[in-house]
Amino acid sequence: MKDDHPYQPTQVQSVVPKFRQELLKWNGWGYKDSAFILNEKDIIKFTGNRYSIGNKELPYLTSWVKETFQVDLNCRMESKPLPKKLPDTLISQPFLDAIKTLDIEYSVQGVDRLIRSHGHSLREIYNLKQGFITRIPDIVVWPKSHEEAQKTVEVCLDHGVVCIPFGGGTSVSGAAQCPINEYRAILCLDTSQMNRILWIDPNNLLACCEAGIIGQDLERELRIKGFTSGHEPDSYEFSSFGGWIATRASGMKKNVYGNIEDLVVRARMVTGRLDDRQMTLEYKTQVPRKSSGPDFDHIILGSEGTLGIITEIVFKIRPMPNIIKYGSIVFPDLESGIYALRQIAKERCQPASIRLMDNDQFKFGQALRPEESWGGLLLQGLKHIYITRIKGFCWDKLCVATLLFEGNSHKEVFMQEARIYEIAKDYGGVPSGESNGERGYTLTFVIAYIRDLGLDYNVLAESFETSVSWSRASALCRSVKARVAQECHSYGIRNFLISCRITQTYDDGCCIYFYMGFNYDMLFDPVRTYEAIEEAARHEILACGGSLSHHHGIGKMRAKFYPAAVGEAGIALYRAMKKHLDPNNIFAAGNLDPLYQSKL
Repeated sequence: MKDDHPYQPTQVQSVVPKFRQELLKWNGWGYKDSAFILNEKDIIKFTGNRYSIGNKELPYLTSWVKETFQVDLNCRMESKPLPKKLPDTLISQPFLDAIKTLDIEYSVQGVDRLIRSHGHSLREIYNLKQGFITRIPDIVVWPKSHEEAQKTVEVCLDHGVVCIPFGGGTSVSGAAQCPINEYRAILCLDTSQMNRILWIDPNNLLACCEAGIIGQDLERELRIKGFTSGHEPDSYEFSSFGGWIATRASGMKKNVYGNIEDLVVRARMVTGRLDDRQMTLEYKTQVPRKSSGPDFDHIILGSEGTLGIITEIVFKIRPMPNIIKYGSIVFPDLESGIYALRQIAKERCQPASIRLMDNDQFKFGQALRPEESWGGLLLQGLKHIYITRIKGFCWDKLCVATLLFEGNSHKEVFMQEARIYEIAKDYGGVPSGESNGERGYTLTFVIAYIRDLGLDYNVLAESFETSVSWSRASALCRSVKARVAQECHSYGIRNFLISCRITQTYDDGCCIYFYMGFNYDMLFDPVRTYEAIEEAARHEILACGGSLSHHHGIGKMRAKFYPAAVGEAGIALYRAMKKHLDPNNIFAAGNLDPLYQSKL
């Protein structure tokens, strides 16, 4: 994938260091200096200065947590410290000697192995906080290029060692977790040092980078040159480009820039084939479209580490927009909001991002406000009076859409705004300002930290998602919420939350994100209970015509549903690809196919 371009390969100064524990939590989400905590005044506060609510007290959130989950904030569960004793490595001396000859950095230190043994599913983080350590890799290797990744895989093949790729580690599907009963030694191939932008082609609006580059690093470097990839998943602060491809990711601004499958032009992957240990799609051509048979890019997209190591990607870029503007709309209820979004999608006038929160999501967002000044309280009061008394909206039913507009001129953005607000008006929508829209968009990155606070006070919380046709969206939301409520009551859970939001819109449907949480104080096995409730919700989603996943992928958590989701022919084709590309099951991550989870 080496093309002649004037741009010289650039080694990116990553926000995520090689030794991740120096900056990031080893048993929770995000930066070590950023967290929801209870301060000495018994008020929840968000630490650090990386986010807009940093170092601010959150009295409304404190009240919301107490009221919603009946939490006793005086009873905090202390997380277990980093274990001093970790499982011994299974690496043999001949294999270690072979790795040393490659002159590639590696580690067999317990802490380096532990940190790369998991993603961010609820079970994984709960176990870490409780001190339950299961299978971890036996060695971590940091290749710095496609060639070094290929050499590493060759050694694994020669010695019968499993090779599991590790990118940003943000998976919430169990995909990064080591197979518990894998009898072979496991090598974790950490792609974080494969983070160069190899070239930028401004004439054809293309770029090439290595798979380990982290989302915010990629955007920072592209913007210096006046470009953007436009791909911003909720996890883009810490997730890697290779991970986006492996899970067929979606970004918040997909309406303008597309999902990951729309951005990727060409990919490179090291496979487990003995006769040809690399597969570069479209070796000789780099064109906007082709009709030469099936699109083999899709072998790599969504493969979740089971077919090989993604090393390099050619992808589309766009010039940075000249105008960025936020907006928001209040609707009388979720149904009205869904109809409005459906019409906006029908007319294909969606902004870069449009998200619709249900009432519970809206109230949670309001709870994340810092304490208001007198003037701020007055303004909030006036807004409340206007919405509820003048417009007649019920505070316990209304919902809010947040908008992000991008364009090259004020006229372009104004015309899009005008049409969207006109459509919203037809469904009872009322514009509610830029500040609400910007706040709703940026707080997306903070919400991921809330689960760690919950675990400190006996509250389990997690999200799951699906995509569904417009005609079934409202019914699916109602049915899933009702099913979760029913399941919670059957387990004796009285203090719970189940909320949703529409996060992506298409011509024929939308992505729906669900957030579930409950107080587990009286439960013997809370995580197993949560998983049983979520599985019931997944059955309800499928029964209502929803997809198995929109962008989280399958991993190990949803693998049991995969054969039914793709059909007999689909699972047979996947297994044929697996047999051809990885005949010795070196890439034994155990994701997607239950056949390869027999040892889990």
